[in-house]
Amino acid sequence: MSDKPTPVSGGPPAGPCAMVIFGASGDLTRRKLLPALYNLDLEGLLPERFAVIGTGTRELDMEAYREALSQEVIGHERFDQDRWHALLDRVDYFPSDLTDPASYTRLAQELEKAEKEHETGGNVLFYLSIPPSLFGTVVKNLGDAGLVREENGRWRRVVIEKPFGHDLASAKALNEEVRHVLAERQIYRIDHYLGKETVQNILVFRFANGIFEPVWNRRYVDHVQITVAEELGVEHRARYYEEAGALRDMVPNHLFQLLSLVAMEPPSSFDADAVRDEKGKVLRAIQPLSPEDVLSRAVRGQYGPGKVLDVGDVPAYRDEEGVAPNSEIETFVALKLGIDSWRWAGVPFYLRTGKRLASRLTEVVIQFKSVPFLLFRDTPIEHVSRNQLVLRIQPDEGISLRFGAKVPGPSVQLGSVDMDFRYADTFGAKPTTGYETLLYDCMLGDQTLFQRADSVELGWSVIQPVIDVWRALPERGFPNYASGSWGPEDAEALIARDGCAWRNP
Repeated sequence: MSDKPTPVSGGPPAGPCAMVIFGASGDLTRRKLLPALYNLDLEGLLPERFAVIGTGTRELDMEAYREALSQEVIGHERFDQDRWHALLDRVDYFPSDLTDPASYTRLAQELEKAEKEHETGGNVLFYLSIPPSLFGTVVKNLGDAGLVREENGRWRRVVIEKPFGHDLASAKALNEEVRHVLAERQIYRIDHYLGKETVQNILVFRFANGIFEPVWNRRYVDHVQITVAEELGVEHRARYYEEAGALRDMVPNHLFQLLSLVAMEPPSSFDADAVRDEKGKVLRAIQPLSPEDVLSRAVRGQYGPGKVLDVGDVPAYRDEEGVAPNSEIETFVALKLGIDSWRWAGVPFYLRTGKRLASRLTEVVIQFKSVPFLLFRDTPIEHVSRNQLVLRIQPDEGISLRFGAKVPGPSVQLGSVDMDFRYADTFGAKPTTGYETLLYDCMLGDQTLFQRADSVELGWSVIQPVIDVWRALPERGFPNYASGSWGPEDAEALIARDGCAWRNP
């Protein structure tokens, strides 16, 4: 594309390549992937020699397709019509049946055409924005068609969206199926949560600041909370959600990725495998849950009717379109986990996620221990609030540290003060979809923010006992929390038994 801006994000533009999107007629392409590519282009990070080939089951008029893609970007605060149209000129689409080998012959022809017209160098990034049941089929067909063969310095990489399996056995089977065709270096198992600035900043925050890492351990940390809360209900995902539920949908990927970044040991370098080795060690060290543990340390919930701020009255999950009237699928999960390591022995990690909660919120809370001795015996101060570090991931990305300070006046009174950092205030807010960094890393071949096969299986192995117990003992008390609340009472009791409380802002 002409008039490329100078890169402003500290990195070089990615090298020449074509991006093939399977499922290109879906919402993900329109709402996330193309806007992310546009943002990369504005930052000077998209390759000069680049093309997008979309394919899907629907017959689409090319002009109408490009018009539909434009709807998400036109309102962009940095919208540049010339730059956007220059990108659209490199987008093509053709209908296909992903189970038909003939479609891959057509794809090979489209890739040859893109290489000649846009000089993509024969490098290809395949993005699987398709139902999980088709992952293995598409990878096999790509292999049979010779489309993932790497030769003469050309690379071929495959991005796979979650969920990667629906339990431990299926995850192992899918890993085996994919690795039969692809080398691990070619596989990019994507989790869009890792594209958020604050998630990436956890590593920088921990390992680039000498004041925090010395207290990042069992001697100083009382417990850790990880919350991924949504105000939205199941929306238009009922068909998927009725099969998955909150546990499968969120815990082995999003929440465990956050957990491993918070709890990992310092890697020997920021090389992808060095970082992923340490994250894998955390997952291996999570204490196995016995059936008895599941009953006492795992809570499930399903939302009933209620009132959600800025939305109003909303129906129960069982009244949502596409949901069985007696559904026993959970829309809320809370877990108490322990990590058997020198750093974290005895420190509980509380995880929770749910739909139709009081607020849209993703954050990590590091709760520090109380001071060992109260010096204020002869003052009105009876207790001192504990220090608390909050890593806010969405919607207001930033970091805050709570500490005690004296309230001005002649008497000794203590107040809690928040030292607050917001990304938007300090660095300026830029439109982002959460996919920019991930797509850029795919083009560069950097797998640091992507799950490796062993981590996928380790995540499923942790929650497999929960899956088994909940399958054997269906919940009879659903719905058990009102929409607009912070979840079921059992979740509050889970953490209260240890003298703690969830941070419910």
